[in-house]
This record gives sequence, C-alpha cells and structure tokens, in this order.
Amino acid sequence: MTGLHLSTQSHWLLICVPLITGLFWFATLLAMLLTWLISGRPKYVSQEGNVAYISDVAASFLKSLFMVGCCITGVGSMLSLVLKRLLRHRGRLPPSMRQKERMFEILAIVGSIIGMLGLGFLSGFDTERYHTAHYVCLFFFALGVILSIIFTVLEYRWLVQTHPDIVKLRYAYLVKAVIGSVLIVLAIAFGIALFYASEVGAILEWIISFGFTFYLLTFAYDLRAARITQEGEDMTEKGQASLITDRGS
Repeated sequence: MTGLHLSTQSHWLLICVPLITGLFWFATLLAMLLTWLISGRPKYVSQEGNVAYISDVAASFLKSLFMVGCCITGVGSMLSLVLKRLLRHRGRLPPSMRQKERMFEILAIVGSIIGMLGLGFLSGFDTERYHTAHYVCLFFFALGVILSIIFTVLEYRWLVQTHPDIVKLRYAYLVKAVIGSVLIVLAIAFGIALFYASEVGAILEWIISFGFTFYLLTFAYDLRAARITQEGEDMTEKGQASLITDRGS
C-alpha cells in the first residue's frame, strides 16, 4: 500500500514516545524519592504519617519538576495509544477487525485523556494549598488510567483471537494483563489505605507509581512490532483471512 512505508528513523521516533515517557516518569519519581531520603526524611506541612506521599514531596520546591513530569507522562501515554491506533488502522500492526476491538481501543484512548487531564491538574493543585482539589484530580487520574488499562487489555484479548498466529501479540496481551491487574488491585488497596492506614497508603502510592512505568514501556514493545511490517506488508489482509477462518470454524 503506497504511503504506508515506515523508514527506520520514523519507526524509532514512534518507539521513543512511550520509551521516553516511561523513563521520564521513572526519573521524576526517583528524583523526588531520593530528595526526600537524602534530606533525612523530613515531615512536610501536608504530611500526616512518617512516610511522605508523592504529593507531599511534590508540594515542596520540587513542584516544577513534578508538573513537568506529570504533563509529559500524561501526554506521552495518550499519544502512545493514539499512535498504536493509527498503526493498526494503516496495517502496520495487527489490525482491529472486529467492531468491539475498535470500540475498546477508542475507549482506552478516552480513558487515557481523562487520566492525562487528571494528572496534569493534580500536579498544579498541590496537596498543601489545594487539598480537596488535589484529591478530586487524583480520583479522575486513577479512574482514567484504570479504564484505559481495562479497555486496552480487553482490546488485546480480542486481537489475540483474531490473530492467533502472532506470538508476540499474545505476549503483549499477557504482560499487559498481568501488570494492569496488579496495578488495579494495588490502586484499590491504596484507595482504602488512604483513609485507614496513611503510611501504608504512601508506600502503595510509590509502588504503584513506579509500577506504572512498566505498563508504559509495554507500548514501546507494541510499536516496535511495526518494524516487522515496514517493508510494505499490510497486515489487514491477514487479519481478514483469520477472521473469516474463525467465523467458519
């Protein structure tokens, strides 16, 4: 198909979106955690227990770093899903052949947009000065990410059925399902601990946030698969053949 060719340079630029997003998010968190530890574990104004929440550290002089990290992470995670959608539509990745696959894909993008807005606003509304607004934004960030994870995993579940011969697609599904499930379970535990066990909640927040890095990096693995088809091979025809076979059996 003319116009769908991916050069090596453009292919690696696509991979860099989720890769840089994940690494920048990890670096932001690590810088904040090390700052708190090296400073002697100070107790911030907004801090309740002995373990600081990310928002407590972010409300200090590191607020600018946190805001930049959140904005890059929010936009990068959303762009990763959009790029994946475009590559599937163009046949550079195993395409979505069923209506429900496309629906889950779009819903995952919508969830990522909600998460992106929630993350961006919560970084601005720090917990020290805007306590209520911060936690409202945190709720929408968590909701958006959880919905995005659920719909992405469901999308991959159906993609694996449409393309049973693509082993790497099955690996991507399993990895996303495992990481996503762990993150969602920990997020529920965090929501409970937030009200009943402050220090446990703070520890869970750090674990979840660092763990989110690995979920973001799974999209670098997804986009890397586009290189296999960059010589002009369109995977749409293969997908249609698999779907016809699946319906006939």
